[in-house]
Amino acid sequence: MPAKLTAFANDVLGLLLNATAIANLVPTATGGSANLTIALHTAQPATDQTSSEISYTGYARVNTARPGGWGAPASGQSFAAANITFGAMTGGTGGTVTHFSIGTGTSNKLMYYGTVAPNIVVTSGVTPQLTTATVVSET
Repeated sequence: MPAKLTAFANDVLGLLLNATAIANLVPTATGGSANLTIALHTAQPATDQTSSEISYTGYARVNTARPGGWGAPASGQSFAAANITFGAMTGGTGGTVTHFSIGTGTSNKLMYYGTVAPNIVVTSGVTPQLTTATVVSET
């Protein structure tokens, strides 16, 4: 598999997460969604954001601004700019959150996914949260 240089990995993350143009390749980064959607999953998502997505009363995906929801890429990684807090569980079966995903919203297109460590056991009254240590890697 061909390797991707870290500088270009940073460019790709900047384009997708922060709508930052890539010089001499993507001259402008206008258009597209103003938000990305963050979802929680009980297993590694396989096809789209609905795959293994947790379900409980009070849960909804969280929008992160594009740009602004993710930090400036460095070393082929970007971190959440602020904690990402989901609704508290007020009913339903809950489950154990093992993964999160980043997608494009109503299309359910899956862009990135990663593991959640430690896992979050969602039961009545629990408010799941991803912290600013949540990383997206392009390398």
